[in-house]
Amino acid sequence: MNIQLSLAITLTSLSLLVGCSNKTINLSKEDVHLVNRQIFQSPTQSSKVLMLNNQMGDGLAILKKTRFDEGIIEIELKGENLPGRSFIGLAFNIQNDSTYEAIYFRPFNFQADEQIKREHSVQYISHPKNTWRYLRTNFEGQYEAEYTRKPSPDEWFSISISIDSENVTVYDEESNTELLRVVRLEKQMSDRIGLWTGNNSKGEFRKLMVHQ
Repeated sequence: MNIQLSLAITLTSLSLLVGCSNKTINLSKEDVHLVNRQIFQSPTQSSKVLMLNNQMGDGLAILKKTRFDEGIIEIELKGENLPGRSFIGLAFNIQNDSTYEAIYFRPFNFQADEQIKREHSVQYISHPKNTWRYLRTNFEGQYEAEYTRKPSPDEWFSISISIDSENVTVYDEESNTELLRVVRLEKQMSDRIGLWTGNNSKGEFRKLMVHQ
């Protein structure tokens, strides 16, 4: 079974189970609770794009009006080609400002010359214990993967994240390719989700949809 068919079946199955709830999420400063970040809006930027500024430490924009535990999340993201300074993704199962799971990306590794760097493009974490460093040191190659389509690190890329009680699976929307599948390291404790950026990283987000 190919990835496109598998993803379609997953979406159909979820819709049948929970009444076909597909919701486009408004990304505006009024609809998010900011943690260690501020929203930056340039005069030329679309009102449908939310940009988080770069600050030391990880940052969150927790969605105030959205509740999510299992299903599929689609979103477009844009980072920067700045090695060690562009980490962008989505957090879920947010229990507090420092306890959550997340999938994030390192755009500066998407087209890296070294294979080992490309294999560090997509990352699962479960804070506070299971940081990227802890997982790489103790489970090398298990919780991160290459972004096989190798999108431009300075351009928008579109992904979907399928989450159930046991697993998290990440897909590239453009190529319908599975990028990463992991067994979750935490039990579902919260229905809050949010936009995430890593240490000293800014990020842009748009076209967020939730399928439950």
